[in-house]
Amino acid sequence: MCPPGRPKGAYRSAQREGNSVRPPGRPKGAYRSAQREGTPVSGAAMRPLATMPDEIRRAIRCVLTDIDDTLSTHGRLTAAAYAAMERLRAAGRLVIPITGRPAGWCDHIARMWPVDAVVGENGALYMRYDAAQRRLVRRFVDDEATRRAHRARLAGIAERILAAVPGCALASDQLYRETDLAIDFCEDVPALSRAAVDRIVALMQAEGMTAKVSSIHVNGWFGRYDKLAMTRILLTEAFGIDIDAERGHFAFAGDSPNDAPMFAHFPHAVGVANVRAFTDRIATLPAYVTQGEAGAGFAELADFLLGASG
Repeated sequence: MCPPGRPKGAYRSAQREGNSVRPPGRPKGAYRSAQREGTPVSGAAMRPLATMPDEIRRAIRCVLTDIDDTLSTHGRLTAAAYAAMERLRAAGRLVIPITGRPAGWCDHIARMWPVDAVVGENGALYMRYDAAQRRLVRRFVDDEATRRAHRARLAGIAERILAAVPGCALASDQLYRETDLAIDFCEDVPALSRAAVDRIVALMQAEGMTAKVSSIHVNGWFGRYDKLAMTRILLTEAFGIDIDAERGHFAFAGDSPNDAPMFAHFPHAVGVANVRAFTDRIATLPAYVTQGEAGAGFAELADFLLGASG
């Protein structure tokens, strides 16, 4: 989700090129660039989405999706991706974003988007809007006192990381976070090298934090929860669904390393095409991959799931 005019997924281009910013004129699309430059790209285990058997496609009743560089394209939620969520929900599928974005965003998403709920801050919370009660339901892993204590610790850690890794910055959405620290390496700053991103991860881990890399931020928090753990809680508490017993009825769409727990759990997980640039960082790749990148890939997934026989 790098700003317009800078390469999308700058961390990915840094992986390939060993520098901080793609040279002027370098075409967009990490996978295409890697192909042209002769960089080995793994991902043979991922099958084209079109090869998903019809019986599996028809059985999908819930679509879980990452936001950044999965729903969004170059930092924007496109009309096509938004409409894809609306079509899925109108057809009776549950639609739930699973994101590293902050609690403040999740309040808006749960109220305003065509979704059934949202998991935020990499699994620290879920929110859903109860239309019958006309209220927002908020559920956190930690209580308010624990979150407050963690936020006090995060302020000092942030200062140390900013001093140790030149060029990084607090994420612009940090003020809206309840539980974690988000360090920007590409969204609103010139893209950092892979080594710099790894340094941020190491500094967080040295503080006893869990650290995960998205396509734009390194997120760190205290605790061992992740996207999958809170998704399990949400589906059980809000919808009475056991995602371990019924995981064959789910599709998860994602693109980056912090989606790894979801790719590993759901046998019909789908990567949008730009996931290929992270294949060396994801232990279990999604089963399928779209032709389109980012929001176009998500719209492709919706079209496929809502095919004539679905």
